Amino acid sequence: MSGIYKGGWLLAGCALFFVMGTSGQDREGVNRNEIRWWVMEPVVQENLSVFPLLADRVAGTAGFLTLDEGLASGEVVISETAGGVMRRTRDFDPATVLQEYGQGAQVNRLVLINRSQKRLLLLAGEVVTGGKQDRVIGKDRIVPPGAEPLPLDVFCVEHGRWSGASSQFAAANMILHPSVREKAALDRNQSEVWAAVRAGSSQRSGADASAPRTITPEALGAVIAREAQSESYVKILQSAHLGSQVERFAREFEDRFARATRRFRGEQLTGVVVAYGDEAAWADAFASPALFDRYWPKLLRSYAVEALARPRGQGHASLQDAQGFVRPLTGHETSESEAGVYLWRQITQGREAEIYLESLIGNRMVLHWCKVLRSK
Repeated sequence: MSGIYKGGWLLAGCALFFVMGTSGQDREGVNRNEIRWWVMEPVVQENLSVFPLLADRVAGTAGFLTLDEGLASGEVVISETAGGVMRRTRDFDPATVLQEYGQGAQVNRLVLINRSQKRLLLLAGEVVTGGKQDRVIGKDRIVPPGAEPLPLDVFCVEHGRWSGASSQFAAANMILHPSVREKAALDRNQSEVWAAVRAGSSQRSGADASAPRTITPEALGAVIAREAQSESYVKILQSAHLGSQVERFAREFEDRFARATRRFRGEQLTGVVVAYGDEAAWADAFASPALFDRYWPKLLRSYAVEALARPRGQGHASLQDAQGFVRPLTGHETSESEAGVYLWRQITQGREAEIYLESLIGNRMVLHWCKVLRSK
């Protein structure tokens, strides 16, 4: 497909095209009526390097609701489901919004109702707490307002609990760090998600396993034994020992990033490329600076967890490394869509994979783009 999306991004030849420069003044590139991105110099702290992504074209995203916002306001309801009949009550009372029949709740399936007037954006790896065990969203998608109850594919991130006083879920204001998010978003394997929660960080090819790291498997094991016997991802990262280290690292980085990007925040900053040591490994970008800002606090904390869990090497990724990382892939493609609502695409080439979530409602736009350097 091809074409210019008014007020949004251009999707041409099933790939986004990127033109990179080194500064706000160095913006050369061929004008092909395509969105242009510039990868800026990184903000660095220890083994974490974050390269801001600037876009020359942004979209209006005020009509979208985030999962955390919807759950906090009560406009979005997520509940355990029996996998049988799901009915929406007329008054949308959260206590009676679902009537469940059948065999009982399912580990990898919940039910969601969007009773807001906005389109609900879900990102793979977003965490919800409650029910019989904490879960994470399994795939990026959009839920339109007024939709019927949605069977929602999820993964469990609390291995040792299957009980709860309520079937309802609340916002955790948390997204999985890359090593675990990769297992949910790309591998879609429950056992690997559980294993990644306990391991902390996937072993990367060529990584020095003997190099020091702050969050070690031993430290995770100790926290699980003392404070998170159910292996709850949320409880592990909110524990007295690990939570304070993550928050300290994240707040210091947040201040550095805010100072470094002050001159173009709110105008062009729509995403980041993330590197650990000398390896560009992850990227998230959105259709507008406003949408990026709404996700930035929890994305940053997920990147911080990964940085603390990885071995600390001596080198850092270069601007050229980050520029190369955002170039579009041309490998194997799979897709999924809901007519008139969204198109989800995943492209895999070698160890790299990227995901596009395109909104088909109103002005078409790529709402979220994510790229991953897989651990294997």
